[in-house]
Amino acid sequence: MSLAIKAFVAPLIVACAMFMESVDANVIVTAIPEMARAFGRDPVTLKIAVTSYVLGLGVFIPICGWVADRFGARTIFRLAIGIFVAGSILCAASTSLIPFTLARFVQGVGGAMMVPVGRIIIFRSVPRSEFIRAMNYLSVPAMFGPAVGPLLGGFITTYLHWRLIFFINIPIGILGIYLTNRYIGNAREAHPGPLDWVGFFLSASGGTLFLLGLSLIGGELVTDRTAAGMALAGVLFLVVYFLHSRRVKLPLLDLRFLRVPTFQASVVGGSLFRIGLGAVPFLLPLAMQEGLGMSAFKSGSITCASAFGGMFMRSLASRVLHRYGFRQTLMVNAALSGIAIAACGMFYPGTPTWIIWSVVLLGGFFPALQFTSLNSLTYAEIESRDVGRATSLGSFIQQVSLGLGVTVGGIALQISHDLQGHPQMVWSDFWPAFVVVGLFSFLSIPITARLGRDAGHEISRGTRG
Repeated sequence: MSLAIKAFVAPLIVACAMFMESVDANVIVTAIPEMARAFGRDPVTLKIAVTSYVLGLGVFIPICGWVADRFGARTIFRLAIGIFVAGSILCAASTSLIPFTLARFVQGVGGAMMVPVGRIIIFRSVPRSEFIRAMNYLSVPAMFGPAVGPLLGGFITTYLHWRLIFFINIPIGILGIYLTNRYIGNAREAHPGPLDWVGFFLSASGGTLFLLGLSLIGGELVTDRTAAGMALAGVLFLVVYFLHSRRVKLPLLDLRFLRVPTFQASVVGGSLFRIGLGAVPFLLPLAMQEGLGMSAFKSGSITCASAFGGMFMRSLASRVLHRYGFRQTLMVNAALSGIAIAACGMFYPGTPTWIIWSVVLLGGFFPALQFTSLNSLTYAEIESRDVGRATSLGSFIQQVSLGLGVTVGGIALQISHDLQGHPQMVWSDFWPAFVVVGLFSFLSIPITARLGRDAGHEISRGTRG
C-alpha cells in the first residue's frame, strides 16, 4: 500500500471505531427511562449500568499499551472491536438489570482497548509528515459522537425499540474487523518489558469495588450495608496499591507524576471538574423525560445542544489560552462551567424549549474550553519517555472520576427525591442534584490556583486561532 493511501485508510478505520464507541457512550443515556421500565426498576438505579461501562474503560486502559506491544496492535485492535460488538449483542439480549450491567462492562473493556490502541496504530503506520492530518481525522468522532448519540438514541427509543440501539454497532464492527485485517499491519515491540500484574489487580479491584459500591447505595440490587462494604473494600485495595506503587520500579500507575504541578492541576483538578460534568449526561435526559414529560426523541434533540456548544468553543479555545494563559482560563472557566451545569436544574414544566436549548448549549460551551485546556496542560512538564506511563495514570483517574460523577449525581437525586417525599420523580427533585454536581467545578479552582501564572506558557504562547 502506498504511503498516501496508508495515511488515509488507517486513521479512517480507527476513527470509525472511535465513532462507534463515542456514539454508544452517548446513545444509552437518552434511553435510560425506557430501559428502566423494561427492567422494572427505578430510573436512578440504572446509574449502575452507566458506571459499569466507565469502569470497563478505566480499569483496562492502563494495560492497553503493554498488551498491544506484546501481542501486536492489529491483533488487539481487532479483538477490541470484537469484544465491543459482543458486549452490544449482550446488551440487546438482556432482560434484567444485572446482565445488562455486566454487558455494559464488557463493552467498556472493548472500548478501553479501541481508543489507545487505535492511536498506537496511527503513530506506527502513518508517516510523520502526515501525522497531524491523521490526528485531525480522530477529532471527528469526539466532536460528532456526542451530537449524533442523543438524537439517534432518542429517535430509536421513541419510534422503534431501545434494544435496536445496540444493533447499530454490529455492521460497523464487522466492517472494522475486515478493514483492520486487510489494511493494518501487526506492529509490535520485540521486548515490551514486564507488566505490573500485582498493581493491575489491586488498582482494578479497588476502582471497581469502590465505584460499584457507591453506585449500589440507595438502589434495589443489594442492601446499603453491602454496598458500603464494597466501597470500603475498594478503598482498602487502593490504599494497598499506593503502598505497592512505592516499592516497585515501574508501577502500573505511577503516582509520582502527581508531584508535577501542571500534571496535578490537569489530572486532580480536572477530575474534580469531571465529577460534576460526568453527572450531566445522566441527569439531563432524566430531568427532561421524567421531570418535564418529554419524549426520548425531544430530550435527545435538546441534549445534543451541548455538543454543538463544544464544537463552537473548540474553534476559540486556542485564542483564549493564548490571551489569558492556563491558570486564569481554568479558574474563571471552572466557575462559569459550574454555573452552567447548575442552571440545568432550573427547568420546570412550561419552560420554553428555546431557553432549555440555550442553557444546555452553554453547558457544552464552557466545559469544552475546560477540557481543551486541561488536556493541553497535561504533558507540559512530562518528559517524552514518560508520556505513556503518565497517560495510564491520567486515564485511570479521569475515567474513575467520570463514573463517580454519575454516582454522585444519582445519589444527590435520590436524596432530594426522598426528602421531598414525592411518590414519583418530578421536576423539583432535580435542581438540588444539578447544584451539587455544579459545585464540583468550583472545587477544582483551589487546585488550579496553585499553578504559577506562567504555567504551560510555552504551550499557550504557541496556540493561535
